[in-house]
Amino acid sequence: METFRVKTIVDTNRIRLVAFGLVAISLWILFRLFFLQVVRHDYYALFALNSHEIYQKLHPSRGSIFFQDSRSKQEYPAAINKQFFLVYSVPKEIPTNDVASTTAALVQLLNYDAGEQKNLIEKLASGDSYRVLAKKVDSQAAEKIKALGVRGIYVTPQDYRFYPEENLAANVLGFTVLDDEGRMLGKYGLEGYWEKKLAGKGGFLIGETGAMGSWITLADRTGVQPENGVDLLLTLDRTLQYTACESLHKSMEKYKAKSATLILMQPMTGKILAMCSLPDFDPNMYARVDDISTFNNTAIFTPYEPGSVFKPITMAAALDLGLVNPDTRHTDPCQLEVNGYIIRNALRKCYGNHTMTEALENSVNTTLVWIQEKIGTDRFRDYVQKFGFGSKAGLSLNTEAVGDISSLEKKGKIFGANGAFGQGLSVTPLQLIASYAAIANDGRLPKPYIVEEVRYPNGQKEKTEPEYEQVISPRAAKLLSGMLVSVVENHYRQARIPGYFIGGKTGTAQIAEKGKYSDDRTNHTFVGFAPADDPELVVLVKYEEANEKWAEQTTIPVFKEVMQFALRYYGISTK
Repeated sequence: METFRVKTIVDTNRIRLVAFGLVAISLWILFRLFFLQVVRHDYYALFALNSHEIYQKLHPSRGSIFFQDSRSKQEYPAAINKQFFLVYSVPKEIPTNDVASTTAALVQLLNYDAGEQKNLIEKLASGDSYRVLAKKVDSQAAEKIKALGVRGIYVTPQDYRFYPEENLAANVLGFTVLDDEGRMLGKYGLEGYWEKKLAGKGGFLIGETGAMGSWITLADRTGVQPENGVDLLLTLDRTLQYTACESLHKSMEKYKAKSATLILMQPMTGKILAMCSLPDFDPNMYARVDDISTFNNTAIFTPYEPGSVFKPITMAAALDLGLVNPDTRHTDPCQLEVNGYIIRNALRKCYGNHTMTEALENSVNTTLVWIQEKIGTDRFRDYVQKFGFGSKAGLSLNTEAVGDISSLEKKGKIFGANGAFGQGLSVTPLQLIASYAAIANDGRLPKPYIVEEVRYPNGQKEKTEPEYEQVISPRAAKLLSGMLVSVVENHYRQARIPGYFIGGKTGTAQIAEKGKYSDDRTNHTFVGFAPADDPELVVLVKYEEANEKWAEQTTIPVFKEVMQFALRYYGISTK
């Protein structure tokens, strides 16, 4: 009995201890509720607003991007930060009786539809501590909401990315999205490639806090100030960009092409003056794009088999090695058998005895194969690589493709033979225009660039300097330039511009599908430079699956329009 009595006393003490603990916890909870809802009510009512203000102070301003007038050096904003407003609520501050009237006032100012109105009522009646009601509200609507003086409704400024020129150079610029903390994150194009430098570096606060975790005073806050992002001045000329892209857009619709690309470059520097990629989009409303492939910049992202526009690269190698000259003659065999494959000319034409210049004029496949055999597969591959194919050109944009010239590594003469006239390998438009720039620039391959100057918050400026690599001799380049002038003068007369000599070449390339080349799906390209005696501009035009049969029908009219405008724009003298 004594043992049972002792055990009962112990159990009773444990129960009392547990009960005491529960009472203590309950009292602490009541105390915290009283403290939060009564003593600290004002602090927590403004917590969301304060957090936004602190965010603005701790996070840097994203750098701006500018177009330019390359003649006057005047600058135009391409991507800047624009202040809009965030409207949010602290629902637990809103009296139940005021929910209906508050909803009615906000619906009118924010132009909500019926579905949004129902959602708004649910948010305001939720009793939560913080709910976002609207983003990217303009200043006029924000001021009217402030003037309502409604309890529990707050308005705070917030920076968004703004593209004043809308679709202009959208695929070059890219766009930004907002993360969960309201930070802008760059995607695609310049915004993606330069994300870290455009975004800058965030700061932080250090300071003493009270027992409840709040700052004692504003003056007690110390830390590191944020560092704003860099500004970028582009090489893109606003007028040339607009003119070139408008011309390309109209012709793309006319020829019902799947996509289109245009690049305008200075061959002596590698400076890109215009770069168009279609279809495009408005980066202010990127979320409305249905197909995300629209965000890709076809000028750098989409490799393709170039076809006959690649033939001058084969000829360049032969001229540089001294294996041929413009007047070297060859008799067209009409067709060749290489490793069991038959190679013919377009439309199965036969050109008889002709010169190397005439081989380019008439785009004779069999002669280019003969030239490639004289060069040899290894040397041919080396020249293709020297001209920049199979590697990135190094343009500071997301995302550049390298193309594919791996077929030239394979055994078998057929791979080099196909490569001689632009089949069996893939290139990007950027690589292709750079190779023609080398021909126009005395054999010096320029490194393309699109950012002329990087400007740091401390005032420091970093200017891009042109870079070159000698890939063929000046003599070979001059000879080939003259041959390409002959191509335009004698074969592509519609590309001629009165008062100027133009050098250039087209390519109508069948699109490979399921191991065979399509009979009706083709890519069209033309690349040309002017004035040919002292080239200052080179233009590439490319269409994917245009509804005309030959490249000269689709690409040359746009080339001529853009080149003629650019020559006059810069006041480049005639011959």
